[in-house]
Amino acid sequence: MSMGAYDDDEHERRERKNTEVDTSDDDDRTAYHGTVSYGDDDESTEELLDQFKQINSE
Repeated sequence: MSMGAYDDDEHERRERKNTEVDTSDDDDRTAYHGTVSYGDDDESTEELLDQFKQINSE
């Protein structure tokens, strides 16, 4: 086979390899506990912009 020639067997081997999923035992999910907050709802837009400017100037 010449260099760069299409190899059907190699193509199929690579396709099988790329579609396999490794499901090893160390893939257990970690449980995260906590809360997420997005700021106080009672703050006005102006107050939030002022706070943003202050953070960026530091």
